[in-house]
Amino acid sequence: MTARKPQPGELEAIETASRDEISALQLERLKWSVRHTYDNVAPYRAKCEAKGVHPDDLKCLADLAKFPFMTKLDLRDNYPFGLFAVPRDKVARLHASSGTTGKPIVVGYTQQDIDNWANLVARSIRAAGGRAGDMVHVAYGYGMFTGGLGAHYGAERLGCTAVPMSGGQTEKQVQQIMDFRPDIIMVTPSYSLVIAEEFERLGIKPEEISLKVGIFGAEPWGEGMRAEIEKKLGLDAIDIYGLTEVMGPGVACECIETKDGPVIWEDHFYPEIIDPETGEVLPDGSEGELVFTSLTKQAFPVIRYRTRDLTRLLPPTARSFRRIGKITGRSDDMLIIRGVNVFPTQIEEQILRDARLAGNYQVVVTRDGHMDNLEVRCEVQRELSGKLGPADIQQIGKELQHRIKTNIGVSTKITVMEFDAIPRTQVGKAKRVLDERPKQN
Repeated sequence: MTARKPQPGELEAIETASRDEISALQLERLKWSVRHTYDNVAPYRAKCEAKGVHPDDLKCLADLAKFPFMTKLDLRDNYPFGLFAVPRDKVARLHASSGTTGKPIVVGYTQQDIDNWANLVARSIRAAGGRAGDMVHVAYGYGMFTGGLGAHYGAERLGCTAVPMSGGQTEKQVQQIMDFRPDIIMVTPSYSLVIAEEFERLGIKPEEISLKVGIFGAEPWGEGMRAEIEKKLGLDAIDIYGLTEVMGPGVACECIETKDGPVIWEDHFYPEIIDPETGEVLPDGSEGELVFTSLTKQAFPVIRYRTRDLTRLLPPTARSFRRIGKITGRSDDMLIIRGVNVFPTQIEEQILRDARLAGNYQVVVTRDGHMDNLEVRCEVQRELSGKLGPADIQQIGKELQHRIKTNIGVSTKITVMEFDAIPRTQVGKAKRVLDERPKQN
């Protein structure tokens, strides 16, 4: 794997601009976005009036902290089109979340919004090492989910050949990768491991796979997962970040030459980190909840949208924009087990510290009386399946149990299973947590 660094002239001017130039552009666009939202989105205007703030109060970037947050509840309460800032006949496309926990979140795009989105995904693919003429195998789901079409339009905008495979049909995924010889794959990290397992089953070695770069998003994943994917597929694994409410994939993306956290495209999205409890804006480098304000969106602008993603703002490296650290989890994914805050990604990290264990796992939460219990189910690697004795399996479990207790602070039951015992995701995001506790009335 060799990082493909950008050549002179390949980057947009704003990607190498000074901080003062970036801040000046952000303030100009922020004033427009807040005014556009205030004037055209009645529910948001009502929130501003209730808080006693007006777009004229926005004199500098720090003044944004005076304005109210938008949350997922606002989006659901105004389903389907109540937060749109343009007439319905100006909306060129709709996307929506799955709505598995209630009403889906519906977002709209004008044609200019779609053009901006395509440009940002193209920028992201280029940051990941892609170039015009590369073939991009898109295994994100198409349809109302933003992943498939977002990746597709970005690949075409960069001048790549897009392969609109979508999710599922794993055997066909592998066949097409071997037949078409794509350079890049865009897919969720969990499903990439399912594809890797199919390569293994067929006896195809990583060096025989044409893929050079994988651009992975839509779910949190850690450095252990990165190492596992890179080893099994023989590529550079790059983290792309986005969410439906803000745009879709391409809000931020890692650069292949550094792989040190997704670079936020700050000319289109203004980031803040806040204390999840108080809402106070925290300084760069502090761990907290990521908040985004769109700077150029017409149809569905968001002002101080609380993503629930927990991370840090980091200084620029490969580009002039700030980065986000690896998403440690979501505040609404956090499990509280006997007073200890636990995120699935923390458990994933401990599992993947053992080379004998595969990347597929599940966390099962049950309740015994008033006590919550945590079980971690994991699998051995394919080549060890059926070859380890009971004592070996027991030792692997004991070691994992000790690492989780030492590093996370929670006691667990560990169930080490044979390879392929845990159900695989074929489309979309993996279901890592099974919460079997009785529902509270």
